[in-house]
Amino acid sequence: MIRSKLLFCALGFFFPGAGFNCLYLQGLKSYWGWLQFAAIIGGISGWIILSTTELGSFAGWFLLTLGFISIEASFLTTIAYGLRSGERWDAEFNPGISPEQATQTGWSTILLVIFCLVFGAALMMSFFAIAFEQFFISQLIEARKLSQ
Repeated sequence: MIRSKLLFCALGFFFPGAGFNCLYLQGLKSYWGWLQFAAIIGGISGWIILSTTELGSFAGWFLLTLGFISIEASFLTTIAYGLRSGERWDAEFNPGISPEQATQTGWSTILLVIFCLVFGAALMMSFFAIAFEQFFISQLIEARKLSQ
């Protein structure tokens, strides 16, 4: 089976954190694919916990952080593998492929890599902004309790 770099990048961009791109490359034996899938499920449950507890649950923040790491790891993996040369991609994932079937990196793959970079950076900045905001709000609440 010939593994397509474009399909790998598309799975990483459209389903970030789900581990589908790792499962595509290595099959069901992919440890990282299953770990990402479990982490994204934990992140979704953390989001649900935080929405019901008004951002006050440590377990919710922990699970949300796992989901965030899973999404960022998926974007980073997509960027790293998407920017590989066709020869290196074929040597690792398509050994013994004929020269006329060699992987060519096209503009669609490069655009997906660029979008992964943009969305990954935006997600990271948003997550850190919200996390630091909540931290400082909790410090203000504790300081008010001490002053009274």
